[in-house]
Amino acid sequence: MKIFNTLNRELQDFKTLKQDKVSMYVCGPTVYDKGHVGHGRSMVAFDIVRKYLEYKGYEVNFVTNYTDIDDKMINRAAEEGITVAELAKKIIPDYERDFAALNIAGPTSRPSATDYVDVMMDMVKKLIADGYAYKLEDGVYFDTSSFDEYGKLSGQNLDELSHGARVGVHEGKKNPTDFVLWKNKKEGEPSWVDEDGVLEEGRPGWHIECSAMTKALLGDTFDIHGGGLDLTFPHHECEIAQSEACNGTPFATYWLHNGYVNIDGEKMSKSLNNFKTLEDMIEAYGGIVIRYALMSVHYRSPINFTPDLFDQAKASIERIQNFYERVKGFDPAEESGSAHEAVDNLLNKFGDSMDSDFEISGALGAFFEFVKDVNVILDSGSISVDEQASLLDAIKKVDSVFSIIDYSEKSVSEDVEALIKEREEARANKNFARSDEIRDELKEKGVAIEDTPEGTKWKLI
Repeated sequence: MKIFNTLNRELQDFKTLKQDKVSMYVCGPTVYDKGHVGHGRSMVAFDIVRKYLEYKGYEVNFVTNYTDIDDKMINRAAEEGITVAELAKKIIPDYERDFAALNIAGPTSRPSATDYVDVMMDMVKKLIADGYAYKLEDGVYFDTSSFDEYGKLSGQNLDELSHGARVGVHEGKKNPTDFVLWKNKKEGEPSWVDEDGVLEEGRPGWHIECSAMTKALLGDTFDIHGGGLDLTFPHHECEIAQSEACNGTPFATYWLHNGYVNIDGEKMSKSLNNFKTLEDMIEAYGGIVIRYALMSVHYRSPINFTPDLFDQAKASIERIQNFYERVKGFDPAEESGSAHEAVDNLLNKFGDSMDSDFEISGALGAFFEFVKDVNVILDSGSISVDEQASLLDAIKKVDSVFSIIDYSEKSVSEDVEALIKEREEARANKNFARSDEIRDELKEKGVAIEDTPEGTKWKLI
């Protein structure tokens, strides 16, 4: 299995620190506002990565966080006349609801930054003591010139970086790229007290939050760190510097970054008025359609949201769901056909694609080839009980990664059941006019009818 490591800018063989175990961290959202499709893209991408690793037999310790203290949180809380903690309590359930609608599995741990301020303070104090950080009148800053490898992740040329190039402007800083670790207290802002008295009362900077949470939950070194491409610099670069300087060990072995979300060809941003919340998109198209659209492009590539993309996603979901229902409801024969070969082809091609840096396009292509081949077999009516079980098992194995099939048992009311039965009788008696009338009545009740070689099928619409 090979994955693309941003740190080395190349495909590398995947080797874990501990046999059959993966430790993995993904930067979560800052909970000052509702989630947008960029959050959805990142969470779906790494949900696929996590689930495929589990498919491969790894035990995955997956951590992703909520940032519940930073400037955006403070400003939004002030606008709404509530505390920062109240804002977080208000917004986090929206993310939980949206992520659930996208069939994103719950992480092993989902910490909030404010639960780990003590760890952050300890790290900052150690960085000061070891000469990696210094105090100014407004807080504590990391001295990037003290860490020789600063820039190794993003490939930034530090000599060419100027004030304001995604780094904070401050006349007192030793270097333009120095970043804040600890902010001294300002009136009206949340603050924490260092019992040792080394740090003034205040709050953490953004970058130190993720370093502290990974240290506490995954250790000084772990396998995979993921996040959006926009976080590569400065956030992830700063995480590496402060963590490796503090801990004296490599931080994360593999760095994975998902691509941007574009809306009709333009990068999504509030300034362009093309900002799409997850809540609105899920309400318009449904969570599974949004998931499919988000996962249909390789995680490192940009994805362009257009109406056509959602139409294609909806059609693909329906095709897959109908295929599953057909296999599940098929009445097998005693004789054996060639379904086992189709299963082997699917699992081999699916694995080969996903083993190549989680190449989802090839994995989806393998599944639709499987759908086509098995439908031909089912049309012949020649699969055995064992083959049916094998087909269903293969579908569920692959979907343990995709997470797009609805396995719930569907039911309809007694009056709808009576109409379906009446329609079957009308067709048997060649009363096609009445059959068509009933089809229309059922459609108005939200039930679609399909006449198949295996008999009449229905589904909720």
